[in-house]
Amino acid sequence: MNARTSTRTRTRVRTPLIATALVLGLGLGIPAFPAAATPSAPDANRTGARHTTGTLDTVALRAAIARAGTPGADATAALVRIGGTEGSWLGSAGLHDLTSGTPADPNARFRAGSVTKVFTAALVLQLAGEGRVVLNRPARAYLPDLIPAAYGQVTVRQLLDHTSGIPSVGSSDDSLEYLYAHRFEGRRPADVVREATARVPDFAPGTKQHYDNIGYTAAGLLIERVTGDSYAHQLATRILRPLRLSDTYVAGADPAIRGPHNHGYQVFSRPGGSTELRDVTVWGAGGTLAAGDLISTTADLERFTRALFTGRVVRGPQLREMFTLPGASVRDVRTGKPAAYSAGLSTMRLGGHDVWGKTGGRWGYTSVIAATMSPSGTLSRTLVYSVNSTDAKGSDMNPTALHVMVAAFGAPDPS
Repeated sequence: MNARTSTRTRTRVRTPLIATALVLGLGLGIPAFPAAATPSAPDANRTGARHTTGTLDTVALRAAIARAGTPGADATAALVRIGGTEGSWLGSAGLHDLTSGTPADPNARFRAGSVTKVFTAALVLQLAGEGRVVLNRPARAYLPDLIPAAYGQVTVRQLLDHTSGIPSVGSSDDSLEYLYAHRFEGRRPADVVREATARVPDFAPGTKQHYDNIGYTAAGLLIERVTGDSYAHQLATRILRPLRLSDTYVAGADPAIRGPHNHGYQVFSRPGGSTELRDVTVWGAGGTLAAGDLISTTADLERFTRALFTGRVVRGPQLREMFTLPGASVRDVRTGKPAAYSAGLSTMRLGGHDVWGKTGGRWGYTSVIAATMSPSGTLSRTLVYSVNSTDAKGSDMNPTALHVMVAAFGAPDPS
């Protein structure tokens, strides 16, 4: 099925593509898409690349990851996988860890961050296709003990497209040093939802959009309530096993990454104005669960992306939900720009093409899944990357990740 050419609904339409959408997804607001640039450093630390003929700019792709792992670079490792009818390319660069200096493992597992939301949205939409969840029904009907009457009009769909109005739940101290000191502390997702819904709504449901984790934290609990099963088991049963995503799993309470992985690092400030890189590979998930708890590989995420976009994960009206933005009157609560998120995905215009996908960010790791469709409904190009960013929660897109995105799809179209 060609989700890109699906029919519009009366109240919810696919709006023109928005030039900041794909750089969102870290729960830290809506940063501007920075101007593109091409790294000029040599690619001596590139650990390997292979490609087939096609329209790919392999020179630009190699240059995009060339500096990963070099002193002062914004990333310590980069893994890139491109596929589709227009050609394929596989490249990796950087280091497995700064202590040994060994090359980055191209098959390494990594924290996928908010890419998890795409899987969660797919699970909810599968349940909708089975008639077990109604997207227009209030979420309170499924979670009456967690969602109070003050949020009684919030629908399941609004949890998925970030228009619920449920406010964010943050730490008492959001400084990096505080978060690092408390990185092994976790919270029950139900407690996170209770705390959020005890507050005054940010806005009336369906009137604005505010990207955050809270809707997907609630969605994960909804999946568990409807199925009577754990989120992790439902994910494995419905998506991971059928698609043979053997390197993808829910981290849960384990702060480590099981199996082969490249280390993640974060820049920390030191007294006197200098900085240091700390190993942040081992870090607890907190209370994100269905919003950002997944660990995966580029190979697994590429397989998932192909299956999702070609209707093998969700189908028909449910798949169209993933390519349908809220109505044109819905604006981002912070910037006033048109809403950028659908159920699980976001979209932007790059190099004259419509690109749909999702970014993710956890300390030490940034990731993306993205794709373009041809008019016939085939996947023209898919992109998956894991970039071990040294500022994964920064307000702007990591430069290495940006270079990869532009090399794969082209520069952002003028708005």
